Amino acid sequence: MFPNRKATAALGALTLAGALFAAAPAQAATKPAPKGDGAKAICKRLPKTEQRVAASITRLNGDATVPGSIARLEQRVDNAKAVGHTEIEKYLADRLTFRKSLLPTLQTRQADLKSVATWCSAQGADSAAAK
Repeated sequence: MFPNRKATAALGALTLAGALFAAAPAQAATKPAPKGDGAKAICKRLPKTEQRVAASITRLNGDATVPGSIARLEQRVDNAKAVGHTEIEKYLADRLTFRKSLLPTLQTRQADLKSVATWCSAQGADSAAAK
């Protein structure tokens, strides 16, 4: 007699799912945990990181002619409000709220990077010396 095809297919799918679930913990176990804090790499990338943060702060603080600035987005919100595009105004206002929240975060990060630069220099692991 021939076995029921639906039952065979279901059994095959169940077997495959079980094999996948059994393999998942094994895959997770093959990745080693970090052995350090990555200080050497952080010190090496420090100049580029400082440049990116400074450029972002400069852009956010730019006037209405600077793409990505808070002032430019405020102007777009005002323009949407003036022509009665309430849905667009709300969308842009939500983006503006988020963009304004970025500025203090980036300023904090900039201050933190100054401390990191001091630490890297004291360790002799500044960007010029780090490999």
